[in-house]
Amino acid sequence: MLRKASVLLMGLVSTWLSLSAAAAALSEYRWDEINPSAPWAPRAGQQVLNMEGSFYLIGGRTPIESEFIGASILWGDVWRSDDRGKTWVQLLEDAEASSLWKNRAYFQAVTKGGYLYVIGGQNFILVDNECPPFPTDPPCPEVVPASDFFNDVWRSMDGINWEPMTAAAPWDGRAGLSAVALGDDIYVMAGSKNDDEAIGGGGPLPRVYFNDVWKSSDDGATWQQMTAAAPWAPRAGGVVVVKDDWMYMIGGEAGFEGPYFNDTWRSQDGANWQLMSADGGWPSRPGHKCGVVGDEIVCFGGFGLFANPVDMWSTTDGSSWTDLQQAPWNAMDPLDVKYDFDVVTTDNAQGVPDTIYTFGGDRERFDLPPEVNVNLVDNDVWAWSREAQRPSSAPAVPVPSMTAWSTTLLIGLLLAMAGWVLRRH
Repeated sequence: MLRKASVLLMGLVSTWLSLSAAAAALSEYRWDEINPSAPWAPRAGQQVLNMEGSFYLIGGRTPIESEFIGASILWGDVWRSDDRGKTWVQLLEDAEASSLWKNRAYFQAVTKGGYLYVIGGQNFILVDNECPPFPTDPPCPEVVPASDFFNDVWRSMDGINWEPMTAAAPWDGRAGLSAVALGDDIYVMAGSKNDDEAIGGGGPLPRVYFNDVWKSSDDGATWQQMTAAAPWAPRAGGVVVVKDDWMYMIGGEAGFEGPYFNDTWRSQDGANWQLMSADGGWPSRPGHKCGVVGDEIVCFGGFGLFANPVDMWSTTDGSSWTDLQQAPWNAMDPLDVKYDFDVVTTDNAQGVPDTIYTFGGDRERFDLPPEVNVNLVDNDVWAWSREAQRPSSAPAVPVPSMTAWSTTLLIGLLLAMAGWVLRRH
């Protein structure tokens, strides 16, 4: 019995040491603003890819003042940075005007085999309204906002020249979808189609959410349905990241006004899913992002119905989450927290530890007037890294770290637990 108790104690200590080591390593990370105003327009719903050390920023939307909620400029541009977001060169001005893919936001993009892929998404358009043949009070508007929802796939080796892989994949056109490249395959899952009433939609078709999963083994040309209904709830705005050959589905929403999710699921094939946590302990949200740093998945940002969450969380496998006690972007207020931004992660390049870079994002709120919201979309670049990357004029922002007294307290608790075990045996 004593041997079993010792083994239990060693397991507890080992688990604590691994958790404290991860927390201690991440506590050394800092937020630094790399570029406060990049040359691309402020935007949300864009995608950024890291291919062979260069960053490629693609598409997105910029809100404009309008009588129509959600009115936006939709972008089909491509920009490249070879110095990690400090400077940018425009490669493509307008994909749609160049007879390529339609300008869009809330799509997905992945890299695979030296190619950039653009997948799905939506645009913003005005369509003729079906008004009654008699006067109304208030008057019936002649046009109403709407969106096209895409199920096409395009790829490019340089961001300039694009080839269509399919004009119409067998999965429904959708926005807010998730996509990743895993091995030789590209996976597409979740998302939604039709516009939400909360942002001025609510036309003849209600918003529909998906929990299907599709796989392409030939670079997006053809697709195989892995499941029509995964065990996680239909959703949009979730995050899928790849770690150790697992795809992790994290959070999302099934309505702009809820419900929101904070669950974590994982799969190696898109067909079979394992629930890692039904409630991660962090505030449920859509519009967040996650990156893999060392052995940790780190998530932050996102939209909160009443206030955006000023927090960062990490996990090794989604089964338990640690509050990093940090504020993304050194945010001092929920209004400083972004959603529908994008991230890339660099891996120990040239001696620089894993770094998460963020690009642009949205800080609009439902309760703010349009003339305020149009100024709450960003075109900045930030880095979260252990390596000092801040300009010499920018002081380091202190963050919490594991202190001696907290270490002593945890060890004391473990020893007390071990004593209880010994008495029981």
